[in-house]
Amino acid sequence: MGDMQAAADWSQPEETDGIRLTWNLWPNSKLEATKCVIPFAAMYTPNKRLPNMPVLPYEPVPCKQCGAILNPYASVDYYAKIWVCPICYTRCHFPPHYQGISEQNVPAELFPQYTTVEYTLNRTVPPHPPTYLFVVDTAVAEDELHACKTAITQVLQMIPEESHVGLITFGMHVHVHELGFSECSKAFVFRGSKEYTSAQVVDQLGLRPTAPRPGAPVQQGGSGRQFILPLADTNCDTSINNVLGDLQRDAYPVSSDQRPARCTGIAMQVAEALMSASVPPGSCMARIMLFTGGPCTEGLGKVIGRDLTEEIRSHKDLAKDAAPHFRKAKKFYDGLAAEMVGHGHICDVFSCALDNTGLFEQKEMVQLTGGQCVLIDTFHNVVFKESLKRMFAKEGEEGFLGMCSHATLEVLPSRDIKISGVLGHAARSEKKSSSVADTEVGLGGTSQWKLCGLDADTTLGVLFEITGSGAGLQEQGQAPQLFLQFITRYMHWSGQMRCRVTTLTRYWTDGSNSADLINGFDQETAAGLMARLATFKMENEDDFDPTRFLDRSLIRLCQRFAEYRKDDPASFMLHFDSISTLALRMFAEYRKDDPASFMLHSNLQYFPQFMFNLRRSQFVQVFGFGPDETAFFRLTLFKVPVLDAVAMFQPQLVSYSFQGVEPALLDVSSILPERILLLDAFFYVVVFHGTTVAQWRKERYQDNPEHEAFKQLLAAPQEEAKTIARRRFPVPKIVDCDQNGSQARFLLAKLNPSATYNTSTPMSSEVIMTDDVSLQVFTEHLKRLAVQS
Repeated sequence: MGDMQAAADWSQPEETDGIRLTWNLWPNSKLEATKCVIPFAAMYTPNKRLPNMPVLPYEPVPCKQCGAILNPYASVDYYAKIWVCPICYTRCHFPPHYQGISEQNVPAELFPQYTTVEYTLNRTVPPHPPTYLFVVDTAVAEDELHACKTAITQVLQMIPEESHVGLITFGMHVHVHELGFSECSKAFVFRGSKEYTSAQVVDQLGLRPTAPRPGAPVQQGGSGRQFILPLADTNCDTSINNVLGDLQRDAYPVSSDQRPARCTGIAMQVAEALMSASVPPGSCMARIMLFTGGPCTEGLGKVIGRDLTEEIRSHKDLAKDAAPHFRKAKKFYDGLAAEMVGHGHICDVFSCALDNTGLFEQKEMVQLTGGQCVLIDTFHNVVFKESLKRMFAKEGEEGFLGMCSHATLEVLPSRDIKISGVLGHAARSEKKSSSVADTEVGLGGTSQWKLCGLDADTTLGVLFEITGSGAGLQEQGQAPQLFLQFITRYMHWSGQMRCRVTTLTRYWTDGSNSADLINGFDQETAAGLMARLATFKMENEDDFDPTRFLDRSLIRLCQRFAEYRKDDPASFMLHFDSISTLALRMFAEYRKDDPASFMLHSNLQYFPQFMFNLRRSQFVQVFGFGPDETAFFRLTLFKVPVLDAVAMFQPQLVSYSFQGVEPALLDVSSILPERILLLDAFFYVVVFHGTTVAQWRKERYQDNPEHEAFKQLLAAPQEEAKTIARRRFPVPKIVDCDQNGSQARFLLAKLNPSATYNTSTPMSSEVIMTDDVSLQVFTEHLKRLAVQS
């Protein structure tokens, strides 16, 4: 097999351009591309903070044919002042202000190292300060309402004074508070059980725009200022703090056998109508922030009746179409989401309740607008409080999200490449082009998408279809290049309009040579994409079996890139240039005296384990989770970069002991009495103490100066857990537990069950009480099935 090599590191393009590809060598024919099983796709983070990226103070130069932007891969004739577009090969003239360029005077966008650059654009809409509309649920317990009010009051101190704010509260009815009325608290009330149109809401609030004089700019209704005001305005600051201070639980009586009346749907409809009438479209970041503590039980968007005898819908009810309110509620919230996208508004949802609140139905409001979502059990939880503060962290502060708005992403591929669609937080645009594939995956049928909200971690999965026939590669004598360009126009958090252009190149290869193709395989990106693709299919295809889909994909991938004799499992060999400890443990039972007899290619060594953990994860196995929890997990999965996505279903495990800090196998055998384990599962971080360490801690050894090393050992994982929490959104829950304790289940649920109650001679200090198959059994079946015809 040749010299042993380490797996290729494909993270470098992410650090320089914010992009990773599932395959970094592409077959030049559609047939060979289909045999690769894993889709050809890019995971692109259009607002990733890139410290070496130049920001150019002028407009970009587009191709006159396809619209691609001038980039380092363009062929330039400095004498004739002409450049050739690498996307469509059109010859384009430089604009007049480029006449001074030469080989000694090259513009920054042609520097080879600047494959990602940003341009500043002229604003076409007058600027407006950022606007935040708080929509607060009052049909909750007094202590819950107090915790919510306190958190909002704290973030009001963090919001820049020039920002505009508004306040809506709801219970049985919706109250739109008039912050410009300083004499006393004043609110407009809408019945929660009545259906309104957006036009009716605008009329009742007196926000109908007045007709402008000829030649004068369009003005929003002047009375709109009474509801949404600058925070620096004395009346606004006083009014909103007084209203929050005096806010009481909804006064509508609730009997012991009923749920509180809560009209979440009408409140969001009123909020969207108020925001659209008060803020000029495209002028600023406009966020509608919903704080809810229970399910909608009244009016449009209702997910459950008020009678406690009616149970909230479960996954089983949804599968059997036995949720009576689901379809109507989903249709209502989807329509509201489309309205928000049309106006460029962003919807954030903070769902803080033990019960389901309706996030499953409201999911599109967050996903299509690029909003944030936090799901936790109570407003008292530190996860809610810190996540809310993190949204308003300033530039330069730890946890700064870099939230931008009003973005569009356009993708331009080379010939023989079509765009199938996007999986991520975006909305479909109607822009058509010749590069759009006939087969849609996700948000397809277009080459441009709208992102109302865009933060530094927003990552989109762009899927491609290769349409070439494969002819002509051998005649050229070398592998020709392909190009992909991503153009993101957006409103920067500073208020500037920017255009970020990322251009990358890869090489075509003869698809029949599997060794070449697998050399360009990025297993982490492929795992992240397959997670998105499987969950998308679960939501949009009837009778879809995600476990079967993942298993068949893995088997076909192994069959494509393996060496074996038909029907002889002992001969099965995947291209593999190095043996990792994990791989040896995975396959030790096959030929214990000859571990090199079963070899994976270094670029494929962890992919079977990724699929094993993905099929066990909360994205695929919904048993034990409510629909709202599933919606939250999937919303977050569709937003985060590759490594964060992989951590959700294959967490990182680190061991702390007196021998040092080292990565540990995600296996129950990693649990030892004198070891502390740190598990990062993205949504929560677990600090797990072995039995001996826990006993020493309880006996206060750490307080003895003679045991300073033990004190440092206890502190190290705690500090690392806090570091992880400070840089992540949503803020993860930190679980501090001991072996054999009740909360140890957070760790055990993620470990490979190599030692169970059925194991005859467990090689671990811990066993997992489960009937699930282990990774060893899984790979044994994979090996047997892959060699079958």
